Amino acid sequence: MEHFLFSTLCALVLCTTFLKLSDGIDTLLPNQTLEIGQTLISNSQIFELGFFSPGKSRNWFLGIWYKSTPDVCVWVANRNNPITDSDDVFLALTENRTPVITISKAGSIIWSANSSGMASNPVLQLLDNGNLVLIQDSSPSYYFWQSFDHPTDTWLPGMKMTDDIESGLERYLTSWRNSDDPSTGDYVFRIENKGLPEMAVTYKGTMKRYRSGKWNGLYFCGTPRFPNPIFKPELYFENERLVSIWEPYDSSIMVRLILGASGVLERYAMNARRDKWNSVYTNPRDPCDDYGQCGPNGICRIDKPVRCECFKGFRPKSHKEWGVQEWSGGCTRIAPLNCESGDGFIEVKQVKFPDMLEFWLNTSMSLEECRDECSRNCDCTAYANPYVTDGGRGCLMWFGDLIDTEEISWADSKQNIYIRLPASELDYITDLEKENEKKSPVRLILISIASGVLVSGFINGGIHFVTRLKKRRAAKSNNQDLELPVLELATIVAATNNFSRENIIGEGGFGPVYRGNLSADEEIAVKRMSRTSGQGIAEFKNEVILIAKLQHRNLVRLLGCCIEGEERMLVYEYLQNKSLDYFVFDQSRKRLLTWAKRIDIIMGIARGLLYLHHDSRLKIIHRDLKTSNILLDGNLNPKISDFGLARIFEENQLIARTKRVVGTYGYMSPEYAIDGKYSVKSDIFSLGVVLLETLSGQKNRAFDHCDHYYSLLGHAWLLWKENRILELMDECLNDTFVESEVKRCIQVGLLCVQKLAEDRPVMSSVIFMLATDGAILPEPKEPGFFIERSCGPVKSLRLESSIYEGETMTITDLEAR
Repeated sequence: MEHFLFSTLCALVLCTTFLKLSDGIDTLLPNQTLEIGQTLISNSQIFELGFFSPGKSRNWFLGIWYKSTPDVCVWVANRNNPITDSDDVFLALTENRTPVITISKAGSIIWSANSSGMASNPVLQLLDNGNLVLIQDSSPSYYFWQSFDHPTDTWLPGMKMTDDIESGLERYLTSWRNSDDPSTGDYVFRIENKGLPEMAVTYKGTMKRYRSGKWNGLYFCGTPRFPNPIFKPELYFENERLVSIWEPYDSSIMVRLILGASGVLERYAMNARRDKWNSVYTNPRDPCDDYGQCGPNGICRIDKPVRCECFKGFRPKSHKEWGVQEWSGGCTRIAPLNCESGDGFIEVKQVKFPDMLEFWLNTSMSLEECRDECSRNCDCTAYANPYVTDGGRGCLMWFGDLIDTEEISWADSKQNIYIRLPASELDYITDLEKENEKKSPVRLILISIASGVLVSGFINGGIHFVTRLKKRRAAKSNNQDLELPVLELATIVAATNNFSRENIIGEGGFGPVYRGNLSADEEIAVKRMSRTSGQGIAEFKNEVILIAKLQHRNLVRLLGCCIEGEERMLVYEYLQNKSLDYFVFDQSRKRLLTWAKRIDIIMGIARGLLYLHHDSRLKIIHRDLKTSNILLDGNLNPKISDFGLARIFEENQLIARTKRVVGTYGYMSPEYAIDGKYSVKSDIFSLGVVLLETLSGQKNRAFDHCDHYYSLLGHAWLLWKENRILELMDECLNDTFVESEVKRCIQVGLLCVQKLAEDRPVMSSVIFMLATDGAILPEPKEPGFFIERSCGPVKSLRLESSIYEGETMTITDLEAR
């Protein structure tokens, strides 16, 4: 064994001081050693291999890390065999017919890796993609051993995740114990083929933490579908089994996926100019992604204030636990199944299917045949078509409880499940739905009016009584529709000191916004609809319904509402740093926003908009994105606010048209302002304006220049054509800016405000372009509204409504902003 003493190892996590080899070589030959303080460097200077001591640890490990960010480790060799003493430690490659890579100390082997075959003239080489390979110098394309076959906590492009039962090969990620200890942690991330394949399943020990959802023939049903220039996986199936998944290596894009010590999967893209990694997305994305969030027979709906519900025909096992939002106990049937007397099925649409714990699968049956098969089997509790291709095919049946079901808005409309219920429950549900139809708002109003007329015939005071009763009923009906905590008017009056003028922190088209205190520890912002507001009850209800269904770190959080008498109020989390325009347009406060902070704000806004357009359960068009609607928390993290004008799009809907154009001049896209057409590209135009305003510290419509009368967009376009784009940057950034980043951000801003909607990028591409330094960006075309004004700066106006008259648009109401 002593012959096989020396070998390779690879990685660094949290940076320590070490001495680089003077020639920066990327290979290790037999009879050479790599000692502590020496490193191998890949040919492209991206990756390094050497010994490191992570964080506060005094132990040493061999690993691979990024040369520019040595705190980011991507592979560790001896993760479970730490080196406690750094003296006489080295990595070596033995020259044998079967070469061996070893880490040795004082004659003993710490770690070793045997090659898969015999090699003459072996070479250990660190490749540009971060793969450490053992090759034969005469056949460099064949790997006798490679670190990619032994992943730790990081998935790199070119590395395969594998679940191949034929060869007995399985490759998966395992988390670190913590940031100071790279030993095998609690979490595992792997492919799983149980019934239907899943791309990503995370375990903590033997317990599932997260799963991507089953393959339905087109995509994994629990994972959002949208164009993603950063992650383009290649899937390899054998007999409907997912054998491997990998991401082709692209030298122009540096990305990685890491399984954190807490079990969270996070994908990063490198901003090379700043030597900084930008987070692109995380899994789990929200609480509904946590495995079994709602327990057996519960369904998770992230767009509801109380996100867990029982399936119809079921009730909570413990009402007391559900009352305090402890849902893990799940639900039980209200009435037992009665197979002999005939059970039926209730359809639940657009779901991530329950986990396949006890199941039966046939890939060729029709949905009708599947229903019959499930009906005949008294143990079958639910059925569905497993595949959405070919109009839906196959039969998947569940037995026992249904675990980890989630409502999803991006799934195909046929991603539905049919749950078995006793006939008595189906009859009750049918009767209840009919009763609810009878109690429609129109019918209630007609009944109330008739009652009012009838009562008024007996007593004059009856009219007053019925009117009050109708108001109460309407308020109660509204509250039920809004599905949001409702606060009493008296509570808000006390919190805002009776709406004191000293508590006003802002005012918009909706009305004034007050700061308040519900308790000593909870500050709130109260948006009170003014009687003269151009926005009415429709906008109020729209904002409540929409924002109550949205949860993202870059969206403002709605806490509740108040509907009492003539009062209409929205209660939000209080954000102490007001809005973005409060900083970027103020000569003193703008200096607090350094270049790094501004780009972080831009990225946060972009991530929030990506969520609205692609990741949320609803596809939302904001329609009024502007600097004053970007609120900042105590750490200056951005949160998109004001959803009164937002609209929901269907999954496959691309564009809509309105006769009532609403929004703010200077931020509206040309097709929306002129023709009333709006889409995700309208919001992207607004984002481009916000981006350019944030970088320049200038307002688009109020921009004033001594040489021309163009808006800020026109001025930016002129500077771009003359290759003077850096002149657009706010002068207060001179001490903190990074030139390449400024140019890239302005170019992205100009791409977003191009005149034609089809020329503008989608949000996933915007994030990719902002996050990836060195990426080749397209040349922008002329921006919208590239026309000179007749005079100097123009006061910003808010367009409240418009009417189409043939081919012209008449503006009927303009409100100064």
